[in-house]
Amino acid sequence: MKQNKFNFVSRFLWLFLVFAVPFSVNAQKAKAKEASRISDYKLNSKLMKREMPYRVIVPEGYNISVDKTAYPAVYLLHGLTGHYDNWGDNAKLEKYSAPYKYIIIMPEGDNGWYSDSENAANDKYESYIIQELIPEIEKKFRVKKERANRAIAGLSMGGYGSLKFGLKYPDKFVLAGSFSGALRAAEWRGKDFGGWQALSDSLTKTFGEENSKTRKENDIFKILETKPKDGLEKLPFFYIDCGTEDGLLKQNQDFAALLLVQKVPHEFRQLPGKHEWQYWDSQVQEFLYLSQKFLN
Repeated sequence: MKQNKFNFVSRFLWLFLVFAVPFSVNAQKAKAKEASRISDYKLNSKLMKREMPYRVIVPEGYNISVDKTAYPAVYLLHGLTGHYDNWGDNAKLEKYSAPYKYIIIMPEGDNGWYSDSENAANDKYESYIIQELIPEIEKKFRVKKERANRAIAGLSMGGYGSLKFGLKYPDKFVLAGSFSGALRAAEWRGKDFGGWQALSDSLTKTFGEENSKTRKENDIFKILETKPKDGLEKLPFFYIDCGTEDGLLKQNQDFAALLLVQKVPHEFRQLPGKHEWQYWDSQVQEFLYLSQKFLN
């Protein structure tokens, strides 16, 4: 009897080791894989003649899903002196995005104002995002490719960039958002900002001298003012906000007023806040919440 009991226990332990332990290891691996919702990538850009990094956050369950579900894409642009990892590092974006079934893409924009530079042949940040990055994302990730499933937003320099993309490429974006946008960037002269060298240098390098062709083509006020009526009707919905203690408030008010004159659907908020991450951390949550009305 004792021998039989011993054999039974031995067989049970053997079965546990054969089946339960591998299952436990596989479960841990799956859990670890699923936990990694945020990853960094590089695109070898022909337009930029260099590797361009970008960061992606995928929905919960994306990495271990066995189906082929596709998701809306949200592009988030950083500000001047920032980089592609800013949104992930300085805001709780992974946490905030968890309730939403979106793929969030954060491109590298350096200090290039998301424009094709007047003076640097290989700085084609606008063309890079439209012609290379979006196709790359649609090839590598399970994203929906229709306009109704693509949004873009950004802070400061990125706010300017996102509204410009919405104005110039209305066939690609259903929603464009700006937080504390530097919306008159194409009007600014580098010499006016000598005290902030990064800003001064970036403006001159990107937009060139006063009255340059590049300035005219990237002035979002002029783009909006000169849009024909049928072009205005095709624009995405614009979401704009700015802190009441932000030096950029007036130009955001001016752009919102122009949207009103041109009868372009939009929402404008001016809220207590400065030009800082505490404010942007709060407002990206508002944008994600709003985006549910537009993204399918």
